[in-house]
Amino acid sequence: MLRYFLKRLMFLIPVLLGVSVVIFSIVHLAPGDPAEVMLGPSATQEEITNLREQLGLTKPLYVQYGIFLTNALKGDLGRSIKSNAPVVDEIMERFPATLTLAVLGMIFAIAIGLPLGILAALKQNTWVDALCSFFALVGFSIPNFWVGLMLMLLLSIYIPILPSSGFDSWKNFIMPTIVLGIQTMAVIARMTRSSMLEVIRQDYVRTARAKGISDRLVLTRHILGNVLIPVVTIAGIYFGHQLGGVVITETIFSIPGLGRLIVDAIRAQDYPVVQGGVLFFALCVGIVNLLVDLLYAVLDPRIKAQYRAAK
Repeated sequence: MLRYFLKRLMFLIPVLLGVSVVIFSIVHLAPGDPAEVMLGPSATQEEITNLREQLGLTKPLYVQYGIFLTNALKGDLGRSIKSNAPVVDEIMERFPATLTLAVLGMIFAIAIGLPLGILAALKQNTWVDALCSFFALVGFSIPNFWVGLMLMLLLSIYIPILPSSGFDSWKNFIMPTIVLGIQTMAVIARMTRSSMLEVIRQDYVRTARAKGISDRLVLTRHILGNVLIPVVTIAGIYFGHQLGGVVITETIFSIPGLGRLIVDAIRAQDYPVVQGGVLFFALCVGIVNLLVDLLYAVLDPRIKAQYRAAK
């Protein structure tokens, strides 16, 4: 198992390298000059040229990338052009808010989506199934930003019971959590229903029922464990998706998280923050996918046996 973990961990290296190349190229080929941004509109051409040399911007692009990569391996992502603070410090300052929001969104998605999918499967071909499926379809189809704007309009303006922005109390998390988790909730509900219907028809479930075991025990002992395997897959994939989705959510609700930091950095042409933030996001998504893959072994002994056979 440890060997498999290390093997998968090594797969992260080419992924992160690819992300770093793409984001570095996009940032450095985009219009605008970091030296001009730092010095302001009143700077002379000589001052701009001198600063470009100090920052290493006059060197070939591949040399600049080599310097960036070497420093990144040492944990140095450069300094913010806007604040002159280390990029790593700015990321660590903003990331807790982003992580909290992503976790709350996933908890909301699982807490609503899993029971919804189970209920739809147990009440297959009834009005309950149709209602649950319709609710999941609507949740998946509506864009997150539209949900956020409608919730803000309803609960902050027409019925002012929740704050529309900020990060001061638990009330600030309610609307962003719903916005971030609603699509994942819909996917989990649909996946749970599909998996439930497949597992219910298996011979071992019929055998358990034939032995007189109650429906509740059949559900908890024989069905849920197998149903959770694909659900965990979806939850893991969409947790990474939610980490990226916080960019929109944090912008709508003015939450000082990592997503908003990157958006503000793009507007200010703060290239080191953009590079470091995107690379950090990629690292987080890769780690989440790795942990989800390893969680399979806990839920399904057959997968654990495959891991051992792969040694």
